[in-house]
Amino acid sequence: MTLTVVSTSESNTIKIGKIIGSFISPGDVILLSGDLGSGKTKMTQGIIKGIGSDDFARSPTFVLITEYEAKFPIYHMDLYRLEGIESLERMQIDEYLYGDGVCIVEWANKANKSFPNKSLTVDFSFLSENQRKIDIGWPSDRLEKIGREITRSMIPVN
Repeated sequence: MTLTVVSTSESNTIKIGKIIGSFISPGDVILLSGDLGSGKTKMTQGIIKGIGSDDFARSPTFVLITEYEAKFPIYHMDLYRLEGIESLERMQIDEYLYGDGVCIVEWANKANKSFPNKSLTVDFSFLSENQRKIDIGWPSDRLEKIGREITRSMIPVN
């Protein structure tokens, strides 16, 4: 099941992320994919706010994994500099993916086969300088609830 949303600004992308974050539970994995500058980190900022963190997410490109405090742990990963699946295996991220927190993975498309099948996927595409098409996929009824909340929040849905 996929929901397509159009974001018209960075603040709109953060708002969509907050809605997604409000539906997240421990054990969930969120996979973000899209070109550089398409909104992955802005979405992450919204998701962690929606989960209940006061932290400000920055792209962890040089750190690989950043942990944020909320009602449960949030692990923010960035695979931009990943050099193959072997590099991911050396990171030993299974303890995060199957742990008691939530994992948000930027550049997840670099290692798609390494994540749980039930992961929430968020794919970003440029429509214009300020507009992004955001495809949200999740094999769950929670996606329908997210869609209703986004619609209720007056965000254009295609």
